[in-house]
This record gives sequence, C-alpha cells and structure tokens, in this order.
Amino acid sequence: MNSRQRAVERQRAMRNTSIVGALVNLVLTAGKVFFGVVGQSHALIADGIHSLADLSTDLMVWVAAKYSTQPADEQHPYGHARIETMFTVGLGVVLILTAGGIVWDATERLINPDTLMHPSAIVLLVAFISIVANEGLYQYTMVAARKHRSGLLKANAWHHRSDAISSVVVLLGVAGSLMGVAYLDAFASVVVAFMIAKIGWDQAWMSVRELIDTGLEPKQLKAIKELINNIEGVNGVHMLRTRRMGGSSIVDVHIQVDEFLSVSEGHRISEHVRHILLESNKNIVDVAIHIDPEDDENEDPSNRLPMRAQVMQDLRRVWAEELKYVDMEKVVLHYLDGQVHVEVFCSRDQPHDLGGRLIEKAEALGYTGDINLYSPV
Repeated sequence: MNSRQRAVERQRAMRNTSIVGALVNLVLTAGKVFFGVVGQSHALIADGIHSLADLSTDLMVWVAAKYSTQPADEQHPYGHARIETMFTVGLGVVLILTAGGIVWDATERLINPDTLMHPSAIVLLVAFISIVANEGLYQYTMVAARKHRSGLLKANAWHHRSDAISSVVVLLGVAGSLMGVAYLDAFASVVVAFMIAKIGWDQAWMSVRELIDTGLEPKQLKAIKELINNIEGVNGVHMLRTRRMGGSSIVDVHIQVDEFLSVSEGHRISEHVRHILLESNKNIVDVAIHIDPEDDENEDPSNRLPMRAQVMQDLRRVWAEELKYVDMEKVVLHYLDGQVHVEVFCSRDQPHDLGGRLIEKAEALGYTGDINLYSPV
C-alpha cells in the first residue's frame, strides 16, 4: 500500500468513526439532558454537556479528516498532518471551557442549597446506558487510532472513555443522593468537570508541543541512535533531531563515516541507514541524513578553508615547476581536522624527489596537510 492509499484509508477511518461517534453522542446528549431535567440530576445534565462536547469533537474529526490527509504539495512539502494537530488543540480548549462552565454552575448550587436537585432512580439507568455506549465508542475509535497512528482519533477515543468514566461518577453521585446525601450529586458534577478539564489540557498541551517542534522522547532518541550506530559503515551519530507530524515522526541526523570514503559509497551508506530507519519504526515517515567525515557537532574546523577552485589555483601557483609531472584534473581533496589533505596522481617519469618538492611547496600555503602521491603501476 503506497502513501496515497494509506492517506485514503486514514481519511475513511476518521470519517467513519466521527460519524458513528456523532450519532451516538447526539442520542446520549439529548437523553442525558432530558432525563437529567426530568430526573432532577445536575450531574447527569453536566454529563450530557460532556456528551455535547464529544459531539463537537466528532465534527472536528470529520473536518480534520477532509483536510489533514491531503497529499504533500509545493507549499506543504511535509503534507497537511498538522491540521489534525491544530484541531486537537481546539478540541482540548473546548473541553476545558466546558469543564469551567460545569464547575461554575455546580459551585453556585452548592453555595445555594435551595437550588440543589434531588435526582430520581431513572437517572441510574441512563447513566448505565451511557457507560456501555461510550466504552463501545472508545474501543471502536481506539482500534482505528492505533491502526492509522492518529493522535486526533486517539484523543477522541479518550474523550469517549472519559464520558464513560464520568457516567460512572454520575452513577455513584446519584446513588448517594438517593440515599439522602443531597449535595453528592453536585459534587459528582464537579468531579466530572475536573476529569474533562484534565483530558482537555493533556491533549491540547501534547499538540502544542508538536506544533512547536518538540522532539521525540529521550528513550526513543536513544533507540534510534543505537540502531544507527550498529549499521555497517557508520562510525558515529550526532545532531539527531526529530519532530512530529500528526501521528508520524520525521528524523534529521548526521552520521560519521570513514573520512576517505568516496562520495558514492558515503551516499550508499546514508541510503541504507534511511531504509533501515523507515523499516524499523512505522511511525517514521521521512528521514534526512547528512554525511560527515568527522564529528562537527561542536565545531567545524574545516569551515574556513578555501573551496576547491581557490585550492587548485594556489597549488598550480606553488607547483608551477612540477605541473608537467602532475595530473591536476585528478587531484583529490580531503577537508579534515582543519586542513586540506591532497591526493596527487603523477606520471611514470617523475623525478625521485618530486614528493618532497610538492610537500615542501604546498606547506607554504599554510592550510595543507598530507600530500599523497600515486603513480601508474
């Protein structure tokens, strides 16, 4: 299955779970509010508002499914997955505001005992139905969230479970009120509100961290480093950077290889590393690898050295008398340890002291290191 097919499947799963969730929450919202008023239970009414918040999040998921799964384009080279992340932040804010309203209303009722409701037994049945329905939604949505690695679906699944848990609290609160503890129902609604706020905060904060490019957890970074270090041809790993995009991760890393490898072999090693990372973790969807002949994490000693054109001009100048013995088209430069090391291919009829003369004259430039001569066999 290619990336486009996966995106289509992901969109379909998000749409289907949001539609099912919306229908169930619509029924639960109407039922809880109606029977909360009829059965005189403030906690059940609060729980109904919670279901209404869940209904709004289902609609968010539906909208996010339409836009976040669109393929990458010229203006969005990494895709549109963070649309889902932004909706998750909005979802968290909605839940926090909902919780605040419930606490405000419940507090007023506790301050004014005359306004306390006295729930009836019908509320217990409605709360039980809500528990079963929301736990079913949680299981259904979480299966899709895990399959498609969707943070938004996972957040919505937990909202369904929070509604189930809040209904358990309502059940206990109403039972207490029926046994004569009148204020227990209002206290239960406050507990429900704090549960809603906690879940809202957790989901919003997690998504905000993603939007500001917070990297993967230290344990995950350690695992990635260990994996790369064990790959053939890799001598070290540094400047490992990661970020999240929706339910996926992007990796940017520098790997150190043998300092005298050819460009093509270094590239082959980097592609091998990239392939292994993508295969090792289904959450990793993009890997950028920088090849280094030495560890330049803290400093780059070769950064101020002249580029090839200047080096070749300088060598031609100082080797003017030896150029007839040197193939300047095949000179190989190695930028290492703050020096330019040179590999030179010479003719068969070179004088016996050519190497010494080239080394001595190159030293005058002040930036050269080893000068290695190669002659035809």
